[in-house]
Amino acid sequence: MSDWTDLIQATTVHDPLSGAINTPIQLSSTFNQKSWDEFGQFDYARSGNPTREAGEQAIAKLEHGQYGYLYSTGMAAISGVLFTLSVGDHIVVSKKVYGGTFRVVEDILPRWGITHDFVDFSDLEAVEHAIQPNTKALYIETPSNPVLSITDIKGVVAIAKRHQLITIADNTFLSPFLQKPLDLGVDVVVHSATKFLAGHSDILAGAVVTNNQTLADKIYFIQNAVGATLGVLDTWLLLRGIKTLGVRMTHSSQSAQKIADYLLQHDKVTRVLYPGLARHPGHNIHAIQAKSGGAVLSFDVGSEDNARKVVSALTIPAFSVSLGAVESIISYPPKMSHAELNPEELANTGITPGLLRFSVGLEDVADLIADLEHALTLI
Repeated sequence: MSDWTDLIQATTVHDPLSGAINTPIQLSSTFNQKSWDEFGQFDYARSGNPTREAGEQAIAKLEHGQYGYLYSTGMAAISGVLFTLSVGDHIVVSKKVYGGTFRVVEDILPRWGITHDFVDFSDLEAVEHAIQPNTKALYIETPSNPVLSITDIKGVVAIAKRHQLITIADNTFLSPFLQKPLDLGVDVVVHSATKFLAGHSDILAGAVVTNNQTLADKIYFIQNAVGATLGVLDTWLLLRGIKTLGVRMTHSSQSAQKIADYLLQHDKVTRVLYPGLARHPGHNIHAIQAKSGGAVLSFDVGSEDNARKVVSALTIPAFSVSLGAVESIISYPPKMSHAELNPEELANTGITPGLLRFSVGLEDVADLIADLEHALTLI
C-alpha cells in the first residue's frame, strides 16, 4: 500500500468490541487480572496501555518497523535510546544536531562515563576517522536543525556495518511520510512527535522505532524503568494528527519550496538553507533518500539586529521555539532551539547571528511571501 493509505490504515484501527473507528481512550492506571495464575497483557499503565500500544503500533508501521515506543517528549525518546549505552562506551554524533540532543550528549552522558565526538556527518571520512575501539553508535540527524545539513544515510550505515556499530537517526524534520531511515539500513529512528507527526502544537510527544529485537528489548526496559511514557489522551491526539500527515506535509513542503526560491533571489537575504534547492549542499543525496525538501527552511538576514526587525514585522508566522505545525512558525535558533550552545559552538555548527528558521504551515503561500516581503523591506 502507498504511504497515503498507510497513514489512515495505521491510525484507524477498529475497536473489536464496539466497532468504533477511532482508538478508545483507556483511562486506567491499572488493570484487573483474571486470576492468581492468569495475568493479562496489561498490568500497570507505565508498562503498557491499550491506547498507547495502538499509537506505538501505528508509528512502527509508518516507519516500516516492528517495534515502536511512545514517550512524553521528543527528548525523552532520544534520551531513552542514548540511555541504553553504558559506562566506557563512545558515540559519534553529528555536530549539527538539535540543541536538546547536544545538551544530553555534552552535559549528561559524560557524568556516566559515556564519551562522544561531534563530527560533520556530511563528511563520511571524518565520521569513520572518529570511530574508536569503544565506539558503539553513530547518531544521524538529517536534515539537521536548523542548518538543514544532509547526511548520506546509506553511507553512514555502511560505515557502521563495517565497524559493527548501531545507527540512530532523528527523522523529526521529514517524518516517515517523506523519509524512512529504517529502509535505508538505520537501526533506530527517533522523533520529536510533537512536531510534524502530531502537527497541531497541542501536545508533547516522542517516538522510537526499530526492527532489531535486541535493541527493542533494551529500549523498552529503559522506557519502563524510567517511565517517561506518553499519556493516553496525548496518544489519541497524536493518532488524530497523523491521519492528516500526508496532506499537511505535501502542502507545507510545496510552499516551503516556493518560499525558498523567493528568498534565494532577495537582495536582503545572504543565505538560504533548504534541501529542495539545487545549490543546497547534499541536495542530490537528499533527493535520493527523501521525497521532497520538507517544510522547514532557514535563511540569514546578515545580523541579529536585522533578524529582530524581520521577526517584529512579520504578522502571519508565530514567533516560537517549535516547528511542524499547521501554523507557520519562525524562530531564532541562537536564543531558542540552540540556546545551550556558546558563540563558538554556534559558529561551529553554522548558526550565524542573522539566521532565522522558518517552519512553513498551511497558510496561503502567497500571503506568507507577501508578509516576508514587507518584513524584509525594513532592514
